[in-house]
Amino acid sequence: MAGTISKLPDVGWMLRPLTGIPGVRHAVVVSEDGLRMGHDSAEGLSGEVSRLGVDEAESLAAACAALTVTSQSTVSLLFGEEAGVRQLMIESDSGFVLFTSAGQGASLGVATDTETDVGLVAQQMQLLVAKIGAHLSSQPRDPMGRPAS
Repeated sequence: MAGTISKLPDVGWMLRPLTGIPGVRHAVVVSEDGLRMGHDSAEGLSGEVSRLGVDEAESLAAACAALTVTSQSTVSLLFGEEAGVRQLMIESDSGFVLFTSAGQGASLGVATDTETDVGLVAQQMQLLVAKIGAHLSSQPRDPMGRPAS
């Protein structure tokens, strides 16, 4: 018997409170193994990435998962295996990207422009996770069963 692959529910609609904050460009929720669980972009954006399509969001999800794993490895090396990562922030010439845990097995990433109040964004990310974190969680997938003999 083959294992069952189930589609993750799209939770992009839950991200609209974040993409409504002035200066926030995009938001994405990813599973710890790099699968896109949902994404949203602010309305009326211009520039190189004015709308995050599914392909871009899936690439971003994989990158987010890699950054999350790398940051956890770094924290473990510096502070011990029990230390966890609460938030991760990347600053670029074009803006900021913030990551936070979004429930069991999931992370929330938000991209902003350079003028955004990142403290406000981080606070709103935490409030959103507290409010709907159970819906953002990604339960571990069942391993594929062995074929019948």
